Amino acid sequence: MNLLLDTHALIWALEDNPTLSPAARAAIIDGRNMVFVSAATVWEIAIKRALGKLNAPDNLLEELEKHRFTPLDISAIHADQAGRLPPIHQDSFDRMLIAQAQVERLVLVTRDASIRQYAVQCLVA
Repeated sequence: MNLLLDTHALIWALEDNPTLSPAARAAIIDGRNMVFVSAATVWEIAIKRALGKLNAPDNLLEELEKHRFTPLDISAIHADQAGRLPPIHQDSFDRMLIAQAQVERLVLVTRDASIRQYAVQCLVA
């Protein structure tokens, strides 16, 4: 199974936070699964950390590498797909994650109920 982590799922995984569901934790640490982190998530964390709205590691890219998470760049295909999504969810970062999960056929690890209204496979974070 190939996973794409929503921002909160990534932070919970990095912190080993018990809020992360046992199923999500097991999938993330299962060496048979590839775990992707979108450039949109890195961007969102950097913005929110700079605004003082989020406590996240200053060395986020090093942490991603340490945990063997695979960076997922944003492509024109992802951007086009995000723009075509129905307006259920207004958060641009989440819309990009939905589009990337759809295009790349990834399971999106999230606790956001709005995301689960889209045609995207999800695993509850």
